[in-house]
Amino acid sequence: MLQSFVKEKILYIINPNSGTRYKGQIPAIIRNHTDNTIFDVEIYFTRYRGEATEIVRQKLNENYRYFVAVGGDGTVNEIAKELINTEAVLAIIPSGSGNGLARHLKIPLTPKKAIEVINQKKCESIDYGLINDLPFFCTCGVGFDALVSEKFDQKKGRGLLNYIKTTFLEYFDYKPETYQIIIDDQETISSRAFLITFANASQYGNNALIAPLADICDGKLEICILSPFSLIQVPSIGIRLFTGKIEKSSSVFIKQTRKILLKREFEGTIHIDGETRRLGKELQLSVISRGLKVIIP
Repeated sequence: MLQSFVKEKILYIINPNSGTRYKGQIPAIIRNHTDNTIFDVEIYFTRYRGEATEIVRQKLNENYRYFVAVGGDGTVNEIAKELINTEAVLAIIPSGSGNGLARHLKIPLTPKKAIEVINQKKCESIDYGLINDLPFFCTCGVGFDALVSEKFDQKKGRGLLNYIKTTFLEYFDYKPETYQIIIDDQETISSRAFLITFANASQYGNNALIAPLADICDGKLEICILSPFSLIQVPSIGIRLFTGKIEKSSSVFIKQTRKILLKREFEGTIHIDGETRRLGKELQLSVISRGLKVIIP
């Protein structure tokens, strides 16, 4: 007697506001290229920030196992933080401004090719980080990049050019802070820093490699401290950032760690996977080894 084959429920969650690409054609691409012999497809467009998290929570209770983030790193975060430490699986169709996690995982940037990866159902368990118990999957941090993320989020335009413009405008008025950093309860660093990034993956997005040697499956975070620098150093630092050689800059300190306590002078803005929020003077960071299942090429 032949047993009937039960297809897997898969939910594509589309953030229509991420990135610069029009997403009206995405549902047709999804339906035309997802393997409907193995997947039962549902598509949902989010209407407000945070809704993706609510939808995932609901669908987990309805035995959905596969969830696809169609958006950027912020959308990935909204979905993935509900999937951690479960048997559910994240997939990504990169459609944001930077797509840092997707680029690190070498997921194709075109929807059709990303769906071909999903159809293969090859799954890997990756690490994720926690900052004051808030999950992040790509990078988080304090300092100048957090400020730029906050200002960028307030603008109507998206994309790399607008991000570069925001960075340039904010550079001249920015005043670096002094931080105390305790690494693995052993080493204490006191540093005046332009920015500090905690990296689970290798990059911010757009192939800006802040932690070129980061391994997303090694149970460690990379702490990357960029000291204040002169305007004349900007081209050199920029070139190193985009060529994967930032660790060779004399202004950069990078160290692997599992646990970090950061103390700063003032409470303020941090960025978590490209999205900003305000936290206090003390930030506690840790890494959870292989706590999220992701479809990869």
